[in-house]
Amino acid sequence: MVILSMQLLKSKPNTTLLQILIWLAVLLLTFFSMLPMEGAGKSVIYTVINTFFYAVIIYVNILLLYPVFYQKGRRIWYVLFVILFLIIAGMLRGYAIISAYNFFLPGKTRLITLGALLNYITAGILVYILSLVFRIAIEYFKLKQQTEEIMAQKSQAELNLLKSQVQPHFLFNTLNNIYYEAYKEAPKTAYLIERLSEIMRYFVDETIKEDVAINTEILFLENYISLEKIRIRHGVNIHFTKVYDPDIRIPPMLLMTFIENIFKHGIDKSSNQNQIDIALTQQNGCLYFKTNNKIYEVDPQKKLNGFGIANLKKRLTMLYGTNFELDTATNDKTFIAFLKIPVA
Repeated sequence: MVILSMQLLKSKPNTTLLQILIWLAVLLLTFFSMLPMEGAGKSVIYTVINTFFYAVIIYVNILLLYPVFYQKGRRIWYVLFVILFLIIAGMLRGYAIISAYNFFLPGKTRLITLGALLNYITAGILVYILSLVFRIAIEYFKLKQQTEEIMAQKSQAELNLLKSQVQPHFLFNTLNNIYYEAYKEAPKTAYLIERLSEIMRYFVDETIKEDVAINTEILFLENYISLEKIRIRHGVNIHFTKVYDPDIRIPPMLLMTFIENIFKHGIDKSSNQNQIDIALTQQNGCLYFKTNNKIYEVDPQKKLNGFGIANLKKRLTMLYGTNFELDTATNDKTFIAFLKIPVA
């Protein structure tokens, strides 16, 4: 049984099992050290009393005094409470042991005096020191277990990533083959296939990163716009102004919500006067993104400020705290969206 327990500890650290084994060892050692002098009955009583107070000293320190006072910087209070606690615990232990002695040997009564009780405090100090070692051991095994779990999760995540890349890369290769075939007969169709391939590659390779190059993000938006334009019967006039440092990086998919909303709500497929203005400029350490399009729906403000904008605001809050500006407004049947974020 003990061998099996040690194998379990080796394969996967378990602090509860470790503590049980330690206390079993303490009980056995204490019992057999007293057995030759005290006999079985008294040895059991003394072992239980001593081990109980050892456990109280250790767990009160590592579960209460240490985290509540020491770890929160109240070091002086910690020292004072430890001293007071050790005195009280030592005297109670002495009282319990002397009372048990008098019970078993009524003819050799020992007086319960302050001096006699104070003699039991020394052992409490040694146990207190051991409690610090005990806590370090527990934290070590917890840290080791957490590290192993993190490594296992990392390995599983890498495996899942490899699996998820099989199908997209197959599709990329297939799209490339279709592109070359289409280029011979229909160059315009080949161009759109290429845009779609680049969008898919962006989703697979770039969206998993914390930030991407601004040019990569702009290329993604332009590819998306190119594919959306083929669904518009009479075409659309898009004016995209770009003035920025190409070296800056931004979180991926941060600007997409505005562009997506334009094609959902800002296009009249029966009209030949669709006009969209997009401006991306950098100034004074900030990046400004603004879109401007006509409103064609009865209640556009309700739709345009739906889940897309709300989710974008939550993401911006997580990324920048309060250091950003996000605003949407209507002005004479025109919808305006504005975003300002800091850039390095």
